[in-house]
Amino acid sequence: MNTSRSLRQRRLVFLLGTALIAVIAIGTLIVAGQQSSARASSAGPSFTDTELGEDDGLIDEADRVSVFDDTPAVSNLDPALLSALRDAATVAEADGVRIHVNSGWRSPAYQNALLADAVQKYGSAEEAARWVATPERSEHVSGDAVDLGPVAGQDWLSRHGARFGLCQIYENEPWHFELRPAAPANGCPVMYADPTADPRVER
Repeated sequence: MNTSRSLRQRRLVFLLGTALIAVIAIGTLIVAGQQSSARASSAGPSFTDTELGEDDGLIDEADRVSVFDDTPAVSNLDPALLSALRDAATVAEADGVRIHVNSGWRSPAYQNALLADAVQKYGSAEEAARWVATPERSEHVSGDAVDLGPVAGQDWLSRHGARFGLCQIYENEPWHFELRPAAPANGCPVMYADPTADPRVER
């Protein structure tokens, strides 16, 4: 009798242990799937490098492109903007801060791809417009805007950029800078909340 009860108890413990292992395994798979999904969603635009390349102004996220590089994203910027940017970067580096380009000049095709990705990400064209302009209205496509990093570089430029005519334009984009020639004398203009408040979008 005791032997039979002992066997039943051991089988029950075995079954419970097996069930627990299965639950842990399933939970691990779910977490791994969520992490993979999160990585995919934060990896940037969903288009592939086979569709767009360096000639479109594409910069690989793993790269740290110098403002002195000759890649089209940098070299196709407006010459006055590029000159001011390189002057600022030289002084910043003397202060121990290195500035790199996350995104500069873009082809219309690249801008369209970014816009399509933003619509998918934010759920509507109206919300996407707070972050990405159409090619016809984008200062990146015209070569008049540059997105800079890292955060230390953005902070340095927020404090010193006006000396070089480099100004942050949108409150929601601390990385986005444009040239304002009057800034050395008058300071940078008041920022727009986001691109939808910029009257240039009505061009």
